[in-house]
Amino acid sequence: MLTPDSLPKPADDGGHTPPLEPDATVVITTKNRKDDLRIALASAVVQDGVTVEVMVVDDGSTDGTSDMVRREFPTVRLETRAQSAGYIVRRNEAARLARAPFVFSIDDDAAFASPHTVRQTLADFTSPAVGAVAIPFINVNQDARVRQRAPEDGFPHAIFSYIGTAHAIRRELFLHLGGYREVFFHQGEEMDLCIRMLDAGRFVKVGTADPIHHFESPRRDNRRIPLYGRRNDVLFTAFNVPLPYLPVHLLATTFNGIRAGIRRHHVLWALEGLARGYATAVTSAARYRKPVKCSTYRAFRLLKVREIAPVSAIADALPQPLP
Repeated sequence: MLTPDSLPKPADDGGHTPPLEPDATVVITTKNRKDDLRIALASAVVQDGVTVEVMVVDDGSTDGTSDMVRREFPTVRLETRAQSAGYIVRRNEAARLARAPFVFSIDDDAAFASPHTVRQTLADFTSPAVGAVAIPFINVNQDARVRQRAPEDGFPHAIFSYIGTAHAIRRELFLHLGGYREVFFHQGEEMDLCIRMLDAGRFVKVGTADPIHHFESPRRDNRRIPLYGRRNDVLFTAFNVPLPYLPVHLLATTFNGIRAGIRRHHVLWALEGLARGYATAVTSAARYRKPVKCSTYRAFRLLKVREIAPVSAIADALPQPLP
């Protein structure tokens, strides 16, 4: 189990070394998880081999989170907000504020299990076509399986999306795409961004770094997961799927959402989520609907079905062959 005391301590330079332009910015958005955040920060400030800016965005905490960061992690950049707006809004803000060309994101209930992960992940950006890297991670409270890890066959592999607690993205690309669509509010924003990224000729590469440890916090609202999950499935479809495929995809989204609700014993929440999704799609489609190219959609569906595939399998969706 990771604790602050089990991690290497950052070197103390006495405050005499001038600040360097960072190679990466590690962003942690947080609200009222002070003890979890302490472990996350202890793992972030000891990343080696590259210059790292660590930023905390405190989304209206009332448990003394900001005071703890100031007292225990004086080198960490702290952005405090009096009112809570949600982690999607705050991650968009953090990307705009970041000083580095690559932005890493971990949750406040996650930690770098190795001091090498940031450096190793930066090495995975081997081509301009790599828009983001899905960093390997372990859901420690579930099992020991490493997710988002590239096969060891020597070829670059793509994935349809990344998890919010374990990824790195090119800051300039993220801003160019408009960041996360804040209408999603909770869940689903990563997949929406990733299909838009693929439509721009950039893909999410499966990483090779030492894995992040994700300690899923027990302080989660279980109702929000199926409700917003089904809502945002509808929004993803309504905003991104090109017309030839839209009716069938919407039908499948609705059917699969109801089936998942029945299987997991939260069908009423799933139905509420679907209803909210259709209502929001109607009122916001004029602003957000920008369907991707048919070639992008087919490549994305291939990745979704296979989860991980060689980049060569989606070459038609990319503007040029990769080295």
